Amino acid sequence: MALLEDNPATSIEEIWRNTLEHIKEEYLTQNQNFPWIVGFSGGKDSTLVTHAIFEMLLEIAPSQRTRPIHIVSNDTLVESPLVMSHLNTVTRQIEDAAVALGLPITVARTHPDPDKTFWVLLIGKGYPSPNMTMRWCTDRLKIQPTSGYIKRQVSASGAAIVVLGVRRDESQSRQRSIDRRRNVRGEHLSEHDRLPGAFIFRPIIDLSIDDVWEILGTNFAPWGGDHVPLIQLYRDSEGGECPVVLSADEAPGCGTSNSRFGCWTCTVVEKDKSLQGFVDSGMLHYQPLIEFRDWLKSIRNRADMRQAFRRNGRLTFDTNGKHIPGPFTIQARKEIFDRLLAVQQKFEGVLISDLEIRQIRQIWADELQAIGSLANV
Repeated sequence: MALLEDNPATSIEEIWRNTLEHIKEEYLTQNQNFPWIVGFSGGKDSTLVTHAIFEMLLEIAPSQRTRPIHIVSNDTLVESPLVMSHLNTVTRQIEDAAVALGLPITVARTHPDPDKTFWVLLIGKGYPSPNMTMRWCTDRLKIQPTSGYIKRQVSASGAAIVVLGVRRDESQSRQRSIDRRRNVRGEHLSEHDRLPGAFIFRPIIDLSIDDVWEILGTNFAPWGGDHVPLIQLYRDSEGGECPVVLSADEAPGCGTSNSRFGCWTCTVVEKDKSLQGFVDSGMLHYQPLIEFRDWLKSIRNRADMRQAFRRNGRLTFDTNGKHIPGPFTIQARKEIFDRLLAVQQKFEGVLISDLEIRQIRQIWADELQAIGSLANV
């Protein structure tokens, strides 16, 4: 496919047609028939990619729809409730339409392991609130669940094609990440650095943000309805979406100064502009979430909140001899827990599950028992 920037006068209709043909050509290639795994965050770029794939499938004969497609979204369990509501609605529409039309689409949702959720690690084990130098959340909540799904498909089929809605003009860091990956000779695919057997396909890599919005705004969703709710979501928020990520360097908006509507608990960003945008739009019930997040960020480095020893029982110092504190104390964790339950009651929505609460209490009990045993030695 010719690069779109070769002809700046190309109309949006031609850009969209070229995109569909590019995806169709790759789907129907005779070189391989490995399953496609579409990383679907519910944001503008992944929605456009999914829209294009859905429309492409409707254009080809049923006998040609032999390649299975997985629409995979990730729920960190601490996503913005409004964003999750939108994601749930859209994925349900996609699944219902795919079944009704007989399309080879599987809709899936990944989650962190029960012992690696945000609250179990932070409140249960006392992991300090994530920051730029200790972004433990990205790996446990996002990378591991989605990578696990891809690995299972690779194991079942020998390889898999991960289809991502990434674009060159998103950010400098994203462009550097794209430029590091070379396409396999004769293909539109590149090998993934950390997932053997996984290849990356980027069908909208040369589209601009204006192209994306114009296509979404002038086309009905092929699974029914339109993209107006998505457009309104962006209008109400001052951020963008956190994309599906497979490695730390693929997460330019996850845990950076670019506030995006992702985890409402994100303490890496200085200010959660997206949640504040929802409040400014009249959704005042999000205010307690903002206040809790700000407090959680503020207590991270308080000496009275942190243990002296790490969870492995060791004292740790940096290269300058400065002491590095351990996890939150049991007392601090209890305070975080109590405040979270109070916020949940105000919000009138589930922010922490009963399973997580049971896991947290079990971790506390085990730690207190271990401390008691040491005291009796």
